[in-house]
Amino acid sequence: MPTILNIAAPKDFRLARDYCSYGYFLLEPNHWEPDTQTVSRVLNLESGPAHFEIVQTAIRPEPKLRARFDRSLTRPEQGEARRKIGRMLSLDVTHEQIKAFHKVDPRWTRAAGGGGRGRLSRSPTLFEDIVKTVTSCNVAWPSTINMNRRLCDVLGARSPSGKPAFPTPAKLARTRAGTLRARCRVGYRDQRLIDLAKMYHKGEISEAWLTDPKTTDDEAFKFLLTLPGVGPYAAGNIMQLLGRFSRLALDSESVRHGKTVLGLTGKDAAILKRMTAHYEPFGEHKFRSYWFEIWAWYEARQGHATTWEKKKTATAFTAAKLK
Repeated sequence: MPTILNIAAPKDFRLARDYCSYGYFLLEPNHWEPDTQTVSRVLNLESGPAHFEIVQTAIRPEPKLRARFDRSLTRPEQGEARRKIGRMLSLDVTHEQIKAFHKVDPRWTRAAGGGGRGRLSRSPTLFEDIVKTVTSCNVAWPSTINMNRRLCDVLGARSPSGKPAFPTPAKLARTRAGTLRARCRVGYRDQRLIDLAKMYHKGEISEAWLTDPKTTDDEAFKFLLTLPGVGPYAAGNIMQLLGRFSRLALDSESVRHGKTVLGLTGKDAAILKRMTAHYEPFGEHKFRSYWFEIWAWYEARQGHATTWEKKKTATAFTAAKLK
């Protein structure tokens, strides 16, 4: 019998708003159904992959979520699924932490569905977040979408309902560079992704250490810069996916934002330098403030993110950047 899990959420949590808050929600194996307000994907669990659909069943007096899987989960798997769904939806971010962000940047206090913006969605595992970050560097968004779709289709194990999972570190570590280049179309990233998978599989990338409060932001950022295929932009982005928001992830899209939203002028390097100074007052929340500005700019042109359909976003995002 398929397992159904009821999951508690912080009192200000809203599934639609908080899940559709970062671009990775559009990358396979993630799926968002605007009409039914349903999140679905496959999780890699102890006994193999399992597909689930999750909806928000209550807002008051306490938010509740219900996840239905396509197979029965063992007790250990149920705990594993809860942890991975919690990471994906940032359920560990408390209402008090969101209020602290709003105190620094009150613009987002009343945004989108009560409680305000503050959470950013991410992947069930740090490994998936790192791979998705590497596949988003030096490339247009449609290619990022395609790379992640191909990684799942070619290397992902299938759930009982036939849906593909994201490849595990062990699977990706055993894959030939030529396969990644030819079948998954990852280009120059082929060997770098394999090397990352090997490091993760061997335990050389520790999420526990990277998220430990005793580990400083400087220490975490410095370590991330040592990883294959990870430069300053990727390291900054992985930082926020670890729940560390004190770094910006600056790239060509940041230059566009600086020009169109902040009204900055001059050469790209000068704009990026001024943007760094601009967000400094937001302290440990600076990435949140920066990102929600970008997200609001997209939504002003493409409609609220909860209405976006995956097939249309590739061209929509590209078009928006050109305006």
